[in-house]
Amino acid sequence: MKQDYLVLEKLTKVFGSGKNTVTAVDNVNLQVKKGELITLLGPSGCGKTTTLRMIAGFEFPTTGKIFIEDKEISMIPPNQRPTTMVFQNYALFPHMTVFENIAYGLKIHREAAKNIREKTEKIISLVGLEGLSERSPAHLSGGQQQRVSLARSLIMEPKVLLLDEPLSNLDAKLRVSTRLEIRKLQQRVGITSVYVTHDQEEAMTLSDRVVIMNAGKIQQIGTPQEIYAHPVNYFVADFIGKANFLEGRVVGMISKNKVEVEVKSKKYEVFTLKDSFSEGEKIFLLIRPESVELEVK
Repeated sequence: MKQDYLVLEKLTKVFGSGKNTVTAVDNVNLQVKKGELITLLGPSGCGKTTTLRMIAGFEFPTTGKIFIEDKEISMIPPNQRPTTMVFQNYALFPHMTVFENIAYGLKIHREAAKNIREKTEKIISLVGLEGLSERSPAHLSGGQQQRVSLARSLIMEPKVLLLDEPLSNLDAKLRVSTRLEIRKLQQRVGITSVYVTHDQEEAMTLSDRVVIMNAGKIQQIGTPQEIYAHPVNYFVADFIGKANFLEGRVVGMISKNKVEVEVKSKKYEVFTLKDSFSEGEKIFLLIRPESVELEVK
């Protein structure tokens, strides 16, 4: 079994002071395995980007700890952390070529010129940018710019790759193809990754596991299939996919995972994940459109 590689322990971030305090991240606990791609998903203001920025070192936690390979990095500056980030706006240097942009980090670390050229050419091939080494960012498509940004992060061989909504500037069609490229590349390299998005389809397609956040708190952690089929609360059920909710009440327990409910004076037998309902308890029935079967009478 893979060990926990990235660990967030009771992570909290509070902005402001006195009556103006805002808790952006509230007691977040998360364990990520080596080579896993985890996506932080939630509405605007849920705390997902602040969490990512704390992992990167751009924000320091108010309380809590961050570990990578059992080493605490909570208060270490960004340039000393084994992480790199792919930004939403790519943050490419406009006066540099593709080659120079990708090699920039290695030059800052004063690697030998031969090593820089070998590593840069290798990563250019890996992300499919052959023949574009001498172009400037202005002469690249959005998808190509995104790959330059990704290559610049990967060339530093980070232990954890962080991606902050990297596809949000692309058109819908290009987003679909590019996210598949990112997933294939991540699996090929085997790098532990934390991805932030508000796009449900993106999260469900890319991720080994999805972390649903709201109001600074984690609501649920699970595989895309688990999140969709077995939401743990109303927020997750309503946030993920399309659903209809019917309000009813429990009128009887049939078995451990089967109850009889009454909705608008009609009774139905319903399977449930929870085994502690009681008679008279009010409940919501979640009905996915694809689960409805119609018959002609």
